[in-house]
Amino acid sequence: MPAPDLSKGVAFVRGQYVPIGEASIPITDWGFLRSDATYDVVTVWDGSFFRLDAHLERFMRSCQRWRLDPGLTPGQITGVLSQCVRLSGLRASYVEMICTRGQPPWGSRDPRLAVNQFYAFAVPYVWLANAQQREAGLHLMISDVQRIPATSVDPSAKNYHWNDLTMGLLGALDAGADSVVLVDSVGNVVEGPGFNVFCVSHGALVTPSEGMLEGVSRRTVIEMARALGLETQLRALPADELRGAEEVFISTSGGGVLPVSRVDKRPVGDGRPGPITQRLVQTYWAWHADPVYSQPIDYSL
Repeated sequence: MPAPDLSKGVAFVRGQYVPIGEASIPITDWGFLRSDATYDVVTVWDGSFFRLDAHLERFMRSCQRWRLDPGLTPGQITGVLSQCVRLSGLRASYVEMICTRGQPPWGSRDPRLAVNQFYAFAVPYVWLANAQQREAGLHLMISDVQRIPATSVDPSAKNYHWNDLTMGLLGALDAGADSVVLVDSVGNVVEGPGFNVFCVSHGALVTPSEGMLEGVSRRTVIEMARALGLETQLRALPADELRGAEEVFISTSGGGVLPVSRVDKRPVGDGRPGPITQRLVQTYWAWHADPVYSQPIDYSL
């Protein structure tokens, strides 16, 4: 039999490495039935993981928060992720690690009796914005859909409770926007589907301080801004302030720093990516070559 085509991606499922198209989980896994799972995504660029340690740290912290046990140490998880990438041969990759609740004995509703499961996969790098959007900027809409409050679901632990984000995104797409950002109960913007939001307001870089996942890309932007000597404020960000900001951009593993040129159909600044945004874009990709943040993958094994 011919060797399987692994170039489209590789998954680690029940101890085996399989082509991404053959990866599956049991339909009775609570990760599927109840969104009872956590995950994290690390990227590979030019054959190296970017900020893998930070992603592993957050993944293990999320597992602890949701009382999940992946059954592997961070070092062992690194080995699995590396093998997924190595087998695929991908030099630019989107790599996900997942821990699901699994399934308790049939008929039981006790999550403590479930056997947690670890999965992983590597696929070609995922861009949240296409080339034209990365050049000209995204059109972002502020939704009136409220993000799940932190008192109900802790947003700082990564999770799949995305119905609010999905409904907000559908509304934005139907209205002609590229993506959406949700608000909290008092009208402050918090986050979008898979990204954090930043703006330049009165010359300072501003990003929400609570109510959202503290993304590794968000952390990278904050560290870059401080290294560049930019005034950085972590605080509540009212929707009207975002609408009137001098610059707006988002941060995500799916593209790093992505400019926003319109908010709610109105241009941001002069309608083009601003100088601070462009400087952070350049710095973000430059940091990928810094051995402090990158971990090369040995493809020869």
